[in-house]
This record gives sequence, structure tokens and C-alpha cells, in this order.
Amino acid sequence: MTVFVHETSIVDDGAIVGDGTKIWHFSHVQAGAQIGQNCVLGQNVNVGCEAIIGDDCKIQNNVSIYDGVVLEDNVFCGPSCVFTNDLFPRAHSSQGWEISKTLVKEGASIGANATVVCGHTIGRYAMLGSGSVCTRDVPDYALVVGNPARQIGWVCECGARLNDSLVCSCGLHYKENEQGLVRIN
Repeated sequence: MTVFVHETSIVDDGAIVGDGTKIWHFSHVQAGAQIGQNCVLGQNVNVGCEAIIGDDCKIQNNVSIYDGVVLEDNVFCGPSCVFTNDLFPRAHSSQGWEISKTLVKEGASIGANATVVCGHTIGRYAMLGSGSVCTRDVPDYALVVGNPARQIGWVCECGARLNDSLVCSCGLHYKENEQGLVRIN
């Protein structure tokens, strides 16, 4: 396998990009960034020098993965979703810039135009609805929407909303625990 980088994109020396990854039009991967295998970065994606992206991630157009953001494997970032990385941003600050880490766990999905305020964790297979603003941690398999984002239910690994029995039409079963849901089959 090889890495595909569109001729209008830039991958700085010192960036790590895994086999099978495709980087499309007008994107920039900065030195020090780490991108796993078989990822797809859409048009106009920026990956910061301290950002980490796992395997099999799909990052849609116009997304910036800033320093301090970690995406585990199989994460989906919808078009124009936003990550922040400084809780107290000021252009004129004499105190300097302090990165607050953000972790998006395996299989999570972030909808189009959603915003993730830094310093939080989005749980495994959780789903942040389009246009939502995430201002707190999100449990595993939670479905959250709104501004600020609030949990309105649970989702399966396949992406379908779960009913009260926590049994999906695809056949997967879940039960609640302290992290959110856990799959039991």
C-alpha cells in the first residue's frame, strides 16, 4: 500500500502518515502529526503538529485537528466540525498558550458543524449530533445533541439509535455501566 496525497496538499517533513491513507485537496499535515493507516482526510483538513489520529478514521472537509486532540481508531468527523484546544484563548495574552487535551475514543462520530470544547473525552461509539456543542465528557455509546449537548439516548456500534431494551435491530445487546453502555454480545 501507499499514501495518496493530492498535489494541492502539503505533508510536512516529520509527519507520520500510515499506509493506505488518502489526503485530499488543499489539506495540510504539519511536522510531528501522527496519522494511522487507511484514513481519509477530505478537502481543506489541517492536522496540527501534536495531533494524533488512529487507524481507519474519516475526517470530512474543512476540519482542523489541533494540537492536543487525539482521535482513536475508526473515528468519524463530519464536515466542518470544530475542535478547540485552549480554554482561555487571547491573542494578546501575556500568560501564554496552554493546550487542553481532547480525546475521541474508538468508533465515535461527530456530526457536521458540531463543536468540541477542549478538555473533554467523547466515549467509545458515542455520537455527537450535527451542530451540537460538546461542553462535557460524553459516555460510551451516548447520543448527545444541542447547545450545550445533552444526552437524549444511546446508539449501537452500527449507528442506530437503541430502544429502552438496549437491543439493536442488528442483533447487538448492551447494558449500562459507569462509563455508559457496554456491549454484552
